[in-house]
Amino acid sequence: MSDHGSKPGSAGVATGGQTNVDRRERLRRLALETIDLSKDPYFMRNHLGSYECRLCLTVHTNEGNYLAHTQGKKHQQNLAKRAARDAAENPQVAVSNRRKVLPRKNLVKIGRPGYRVTKQYCKETNHRSLLVQVDYPEIEEGTRPRHRFMSSYEQKVEPWDKRYQYLVCAAEPYETIAFKV
Repeated sequence: MSDHGSKPGSAGVATGGQTNVDRRERLRRLALETIDLSKDPYFMRNHLGSYECRLCLTVHTNEGNYLAHTQGKKHQQNLAKRAARDAAENPQVAVSNRRKVLPRKNLVKIGRPGYRVTKQYCKETNHRSLLVQVDYPEIEEGTRPRHRFMSSYEQKVEPWDKRYQYLVCAAEPYETIAFKV
């Protein structure tokens, strides 16, 4: 007697092929329970009883194969192409889904904002800090000033010095200011 696998139902060790078939069947049943194919716009049953993907023009023997196809690379690439084409043809729909970015106004700069820098020291934690207060009295209502830290290598005003960074603050219509820290 040879030990090259076992007969189905004999409670022996399953071969790799039997394991794959069982796994695929379980995944197909799970997908059929969780995904409603009637809502898929690309799913179509043809006159021969097989299933077609109208997006990729592929034919599938059963619903499980179709569901596996929808998770595959080809179907996902075609979905991305379709979305890009729809966005190009219908820019209003694509823009409404994104966050609105207002176009930059070319306003005349009215000068530098007022600012105050205060050195602070916490005796409990022995930490030093800087409190930077920038006053923008004439920015539009609801507009938030922007700020970011910039490395010495990014700026083009002073020679590079890796010991320093810059805190850059900006708000229209004021000039952009930076603090070397």
